[in-house]
Amino acid sequence: MSQRRWRIGVCSAALATAGVLVLPAAATATANGSAAPTVDKAMPASSGHSGQHGSLKPGTVQAWGANSGGQLGDGTTTNRLAPVPVTGLDRVTAIAGGGGGGYALRRDGTVWAWGTNNVGQLGDGTTSDRLTPVQVSGLNRVTAIAGGGSSGYAVRRDGTVWAWGNNSTGQLGDGTTTTSLIPVQVTGLDRVTAVAVHSYGAYALRRDGTVWAWGGNFQGQLGDGTTTNSLTPVQVSGLTRVTAIAGRGGSGYALRRDGTVWAWGDNFFGGLGDGTTDNSSAPVQVSGLSQVTAIAAGFVSGYAVRRDGTVWSWGTNDLGELGDGTTTTRLTPVQVSGLNRVTALAAGFENAYALRRDGTVWAWGANYAGQLGDGTTVNRLTPVQVSGLNHIAAIAAGFEAGYALR
Repeated sequence: MSQRRWRIGVCSAALATAGVLVLPAAATATANGSAAPTVDKAMPASSGHSGQHGSLKPGTVQAWGANSGGQLGDGTTTNRLAPVPVTGLDRVTAIAGGGGGGYALRRDGTVWAWGTNNVGQLGDGTTSDRLTPVQVSGLNRVTAIAGGGSSGYAVRRDGTVWAWGNNSTGQLGDGTTTTSLIPVQVTGLDRVTAVAVHSYGAYALRRDGTVWAWGGNFQGQLGDGTTTNSLTPVQVSGLTRVTAIAGRGGSGYALRRDGTVWAWGDNFFGGLGDGTTDNSSAPVQVSGLSQVTAIAAGFVSGYAVRRDGTVWSWGTNDLGELGDGTTTTRLTPVQVSGLNRVTALAAGFENAYALRRDGTVWAWGANYAGQLGDGTTVNRLTPVQVSGLNHIAAIAAGFEAGYALR
């Protein structure tokens, strides 16, 4: 079985557990995207959709890629090969991508969501899909957000964490397996500064530099030394002085204050970057990385920015996810080709994004749904520039879509 078929199978199982139906484009597309669904191909940088990025106001959001569930928030279900504005959003300060949609945090502390909503992952009290953003119910004074395969997460100013959507493996961390269409409080957490997700749950970074995890633990992704699911948060073993966290698929990642990166969980294709393919239920150090300033997680790959602005990646690479010009899986980090002055990263199912200091966005890997945003559906083994974006402040990735905050 190919790596890609294995990943699609695992992700299909995860999203089926989650109740998300966003896989047909990935499951049926050929390597060059020939089976992708409806696409708007008439969107060069000079078009009405993407030619006005330079005049867009700060606090607005752009999206591109797969759109079968409304995950681009532009009022349609048409895939976009280049960025288009998410409808009706302004004064946005942070963005996140989920399995079938997106999330935005506005300056007033409210959270907005769009896309697939079959298990309440938009948090608006319904199960109706939304092609444009709706407000997540009952949240205010929010400072950070994250999107899971079929659930959403928010950190409030008081340091508590709130979650909504699918809860079949304890993703909401409230001690139950009851799905919730509106936010519920994650049990026992306070002084939280950031949240991240994995396929069956989530992670929280506390102000004291410790990391906590909850939900499914089939591959050790909770990092507590076991493979036992937990409906409430447990501490990830042995981690202190953590400054950033990331997760996706069956793995978690932590950046420590000393610039090293640590990983745990699924390692079937080298996603832990420790030179092996052995799963680990406790954190192991990613080999050879130092002076790291930012991290991101793909489905079975990891990414890091070093202080010199270069990007490094490891794990599966059959569609160019690692951006090193090859399709060779790497068990330890390799440098992404041609990138410098990078400040932030985001990663989707089979692709990744980098934000450069000049405000441009670059992408590589799978492109069958237009998720690289370069106006084509051609996979890329090295980074290409996302069309028409400049003055970008932040980036995020969904399953097969990209998001940029002006």
